[in-house]
Amino acid sequence: MAVHDQLAIVTGASSGMGRETAKLLAQRGWHVLAGVRKDADGESLAADSIEPVILDITDQSQIDAVLARVDEDPAGRPLSVLVNNAGISLNAPIETLSLAGWRQQFDVNLFGHVAMTRTLLPALMAAQGRVVNVSSIGGLVALPTYGPYAASKFAMEAFSDVLRREVGRFGVTVIVIEPGTIATDIWDKQSAAMRELSAAWTPDWHARYDSLQETAITLAQGASERGLDAADAAQVIVEAITAQTPQTRYLVGDAVAMGPAVHDSSDRQLDEMFAGIFG
Repeated sequence: MAVHDQLAIVTGASSGMGRETAKLLAQRGWHVLAGVRKDADGESLAADSIEPVILDITDQSQIDAVLARVDEDPAGRPLSVLVNNAGISLNAPIETLSLAGWRQQFDVNLFGHVAMTRTLLPALMAAQGRVVNVSSIGGLVALPTYGPYAASKFAMEAFSDVLRREVGRFGVTVIVIEPGTIATDIWDKQSAAMRELSAAWTPDWHARYDSLQETAITLAQGASERGLDAADAAQVIVEAITAQTPQTRYLVGDAVAMGPAVHDSSDRQLDEMFAGIFG
């Protein structure tokens, strides 16, 4: 079946890698249902083969609406691709972030993707489609202040492995994308959120963690300048989707060098390296 007779869903398509992936899939012939949070984002993304859909992946009713859209496709097109890309980054030292903050991080970065995948799996099985889970180099190594984000991405890695081993027998391919530093607006949002969180710290927390937090903010502020272009990262995602025999995992950008280095280093070596960076 030609790709122009198939549907693809991309979550978190308002900006960054999600937006570029939706555009590239549409160029390759898929009819893309692009998940966005606001109508304005959808209007700027809409094109002949891109159909914006309001989608908060933490809202089951909105996920169900996307499933209904797939089931009732006027052209009877099957769902052959699901790209679980939506995500947020709440960064703070473990002691300082509330449990509500931890739950919010996991609701978006893990449970929302689990909900999307569970809901759409029957359609993907029927089409013997592909699930692409966007993880991170943060799913392989955890930096100071990145505890909630890294924990959610480590969990995404495990979720992907289990899913691959459960549904591969039904013809569903599961692929993990592990980007390093990508030039998107997430870094500006992250820096602003970190400053907002630290403004509510106790005096003891300020004494313990101010220097650590400032280093993390400085690194984040420079990331958008040194990161890989989001369109180049999207190219890797689409290559994974279209490969006849895809890899189970794809490192992207500076993660290509970082991944093996992390794998070959001991915990103590990584501790020393991060102590040198964060002080």
